[in-house]
Parts: sequence; structure tokens; C-alpha cells
Amino acid sequence: MTRMRKLTAAAGAVIATAYGGTLILHNPSISSNDFGGGGSHLDALRKKLHAPDVVVPSRESHQSTLMAASKANPLDVLVIGGGATGAGAALDAVTRGLNVGLVEREDFASGTSSRSTKLLHGGVRYLEKAVFNLDYGQYKLVLHALDERKQVIENAPHLCHALPCMTPCFSLFEVVYYWAGLKMYDLVAGRQLLHLSRYYSTKESVELFPTLAKEGQDRTLKGTVVYYDGQMNDSRLNVGLACTAALAGAAVLNHAEVVSLLKDDAGKRIIGARVRDNLTGKEFDTYAKVIVNASGPFCDALRKMADKNAQEMIAPSSGVHIILPDYYSPEGMGLIVPKTKDGRVVFMLPWMGRTIAGTTDSNTSITYLPEPHEDEIQFILDAISDYLNIKVRRTDVLSAWSGIRPLAVDPTAKSTESISRDHVVCEDYPGLVTITGGKWTTYRSMAEDAVNAAIKSGKLTPANGCVTNKLCIVGGEGWELSSFTVLAQQYKRMKSTHGGKVVPGIMDSAAAKHLSHAYGTLAERVASIAQNENLGKRLAHGYPYLEAEVAYCARNEYCESAIDFIARRTRLAFLETDAAKRALPRVIEILANEHKWDDSRRKEELQKATDFLKTFKSSQNAQFHDGKHH
Repeated sequence: MTRMRKLTAAAGAVIATAYGGTLILHNPSISSNDFGGGGSHLDALRKKLHAPDVVVPSRESHQSTLMAASKANPLDVLVIGGGATGAGAALDAVTRGLNVGLVEREDFASGTSSRSTKLLHGGVRYLEKAVFNLDYGQYKLVLHALDERKQVIENAPHLCHALPCMTPCFSLFEVVYYWAGLKMYDLVAGRQLLHLSRYYSTKESVELFPTLAKEGQDRTLKGTVVYYDGQMNDSRLNVGLACTAALAGAAVLNHAEVVSLLKDDAGKRIIGARVRDNLTGKEFDTYAKVIVNASGPFCDALRKMADKNAQEMIAPSSGVHIILPDYYSPEGMGLIVPKTKDGRVVFMLPWMGRTIAGTTDSNTSITYLPEPHEDEIQFILDAISDYLNIKVRRTDVLSAWSGIRPLAVDPTAKSTESISRDHVVCEDYPGLVTITGGKWTTYRSMAEDAVNAAIKSGKLTPANGCVTNKLCIVGGEGWELSSFTVLAQQYKRMKSTHGGKVVPGIMDSAAAKHLSHAYGTLAERVASIAQNENLGKRLAHGYPYLEAEVAYCARNEYCESAIDFIARRTRLAFLETDAAKRALPRVIEILANEHKWDDSRRKEELQKATDFLKTFKSSQNAQFHDGKHH
């Protein structure tokens, strides 16, 4: 370790001049304590965010706040991009006492942030590189990610949990190699450890993971090593961040697109943005002392609005995932194959009652709605079939999607594999701070770095330091695994039949657990809508989603379109395309009622959502019923 330290002692904060500005690679040694976090401020904030009667401000009031920000009286910070990093930055800045706005062209988490692997991981692979390349930078990356992983799980306990992952070993060398490597991972995690890794014999492994093949391709299973990482519901976590920022006082506006950036009279500094409300077509100007560009894969397009000659920083990389029936993997155990034929990692994880399988990266181009290629889907199916004792069929693919990861470019890197997963903060045009790269696990510290840079750029005076490492997102404070029992015991699901008759249904454990995990301590609000407004029916056979959620999300989570609901407020589009299609008419009916849509808007919503679902390349009419949710 001393050798590694010497090797990269200088790698603490790398500062390189690029694109005519300063490019700072993240330095994990800066902590929130360096800015003095206030305890009493945090207590007051918690009371405000988690008050029993707290309600998010309306979309209209947010828009009014943004329109009122003028040259003479600008916001402190305007964040562009409502993904994990953007929503995290808005929450960080507003809880430091700054005046904050956020605009997002589509919906919160509509890009990369809803299309992740759903893992919160410290980065086992980076640890491997750190050891073999004696790379202290990679080692620090792992340490930092492990810290952040624990933090995310603690701050959103209803949406995150620890997940055991099994790595199959086919030789004694592999057993020793993976066991030693994962023990090192445990050691590096220290107090941040979720659970200890351990070795299981072949017999134990197959009992834990019945579909795992013992024989195949001239090799025999010699056992497995199981370690733990975190798993989450990514888009609900992202929406939770945006709503928490709104409750803390930030003006957050989804479906609001930046059409141009505004410069000062001398043309030397960015001082605002022209924004189009994509729901009404109305355009307005909003001003801020600093703009934070957190637009993920699209951050170069925004940088070019400031300076058309800005050099590109993004190497877009596509991550494809498919959803398979639950029988592919047992309920509480994932499977991770560290090296496939072409060197990529393949995983198969239980997620929300189904199995998610995926690859790592391949190069791609930047588009609004990335689609998975058939050969990528086939690659995943072929790769997992090498390790399973069941027939792996294309017809079992219930949903498939592609997400674009905005990897920050290192000009010397040969492949996306070797591009740093670390994030980059730069201000290459005064007044425009860009944050990009990184990964879901470290969104909170990325946001912290972006806000630190914004404070410096705009000479802002926050009332206190960063407090997000100790702040639960809305619904998280006081939540416990047993919280669902209150719903099961105290609420009914009142349902309107086709004949208009209202009949009571039980709030069964499946529905109660789902509501509790999705909404945390606010689940009772959804349950009371189901009970008092006769919205207790399930939206799709085989899934626990209730009609009441549509009304709740329209009122409390800025759910403005059918796609917002099926893809991000719930995960139906990601879990089964066909089920999402079947739920659409009822989802649109309830949203139309909440948002006062006319017939033409309803038709438009149905068309847009149908087109959207076509980009999820499920097998034609792939359906699967687990018999759990009737």
C-alpha cells in the first residue's frame, strides 16, 4: 500500500487546464465538515421536510419563481438537468441556504438515471485494477464509493437495500482469487461494510441459486463466492430527491427545456437561460448568478450554447438491460460473472419481483430515446445461458432498454472500459459550471462538488455547509421494514367495478409492501386515496401498482404525463412492456381527471406512450404471471 501511495501521492486533486478553463477531477478528501455543517440547521430542515402535513408546492408556483428571477434579482444557482446529479445539486444548494432553481427538458430521471443497473456499488472491478496496476487513484475511488453507498442506503432506506451477489468459480485458482479479492473488498469497506463475503460449496451454491449450472462447456462448478452490494429503485430515488429539493425551497420544473443561454452585456459571462415550458409552449427568461450544467449525455450540447467551439468531453457508452421472469434468479440473490468471452461483465439480479440481466458498456451515439440493439439483447441471453441449467429464451424478455452513460473523456483512453468512472467538474465558460461522468452511487458527492464549484464561481455566500450526507429524502425519515403492516392492518382498497358499484378489497401484503417501499412514510397518503376515492384497483394484472398512485403522483410528485407514470413514478414500462400497455388507458383517464386534459390531449398521451413503449424491445407480447398479485 505504501508503494501505491507513493505512486500517486500527487493524485489527490488533479488540476489540468483544458477547454480554456480549469478541469478538476474529484478530490474525496474534501468533506462537508470543511464548510462547517450546522446541527440546529439540520434539525430545523428535517422538521420542515418530514412534517406530517407537508405538501410540495405546485408546478405553477415553481414556474412563477423562475420567471421572477430577473437580472436585478437573480437566483443564486440554476441547475439544468433533473437526473440524479442535477436533483442532488438542487437539494444540496437549497439546503445550504441558497436561492435555487432547476429545469429539466423531459422528466426527472428520464435519461440515464432511470436506466441504470439499479446497483449501488463500491466498484469491485476498480479495486482489482488498483491492486494489479498499483493505482492509488482507483483505490481512492473504491473507498469513496463505499462511503457513498452506505450514505445513499441510509438516506433512502425505503428505496435501497443490501443485495448478495454470487460469483461462480470453475477452478481452485478462481475460488482462491475471487475469495481473496472479495475479502479485500470487505476490508476496504471497513465500517461501511454491508455484510461479510463468504465462500459456498457447489452443493450450498445450487441450493441458494437453483438455476445455476453445475456442469457445462467442459468445466465443473467448484463453488461460489458471495459478496454484498446495494440495490435501489433508481427513478423513484431521483423523483424523491427532486421533491425533497422542492420542499426545501428550490423551484424545480420538469418538462422545461433550455433553448438558449443568456450572457451579460459584455458577452463574457453566462447570467441566465431562456426556457420553454414544453407542456404549454410558453417561453420565459430566468436569471442566476451561476448555472450548473448537469445534463448528463447532453452536457456538451449545453456547453456549445455558451461557446460553439467548446471541445467535447463526453464519450457516450450504452448499457443494455433486459427483464426476465422471476424464476431465472432466486428472490434474494444476484449472479455476477466477472469475465465473459469478450471480457465484459454480465449480471443477473432479482429486482422488483422479476430478474434484471445486463452487460456493461459499448460505444453509442447520443439520442433522446436510446434503443437496445437485437445483438446486444442476444449477447446477454447467450452470456447468461452459459451459466444456467434452464433454457434461456428470447420470448422470455418482458422488457429491454438501453441507457447512455456520460463517461468523461480522457483523450489518451483507448476504450470506454478504461475511461475514468470518476466525475469531472469544470467551468470552461464563466458562469457555467459543468458536472459530468461519475455514477449513481456517488451522485451525492458529485452534487456537493458541483455546488462547491458554483459557490466559488459566483462568489456566493451560503448560510451553512453541505448537509446532504445526513439528510433523509422525503419518505425516508423514520421508515422501517415493518412499516407496511400499518397499511395492511388499517386500510381497505375500495374499488369501482365496471358497473360503477363500489366494492371493498383487502390491502394485501403485496400491495402494502409495494406502497411502503415506493413511498416510505408517505405510503399512508396513497393508501387513504385508495380507500376514500375508490381508487383501489390494480392497474395491471400481476403487478402491485394501484390506481391511487396515479392520483397521488399527479398531486404530489409532478407527474405530468402517462410516460412519467409508467416509466418513472412506477416501473411498469421497465418491468413488462405489455403490462404497461394494458395499464395505459386507465392511467390516462386518472391523469386527465387530475390535470383537466381534453380529448385531444388524451389521444396525444396515448400515442406518445405507445411510441415510447416500442423502444423497450420486449419479445412480441411476452407475458408472465407469477400468480402473486390478483
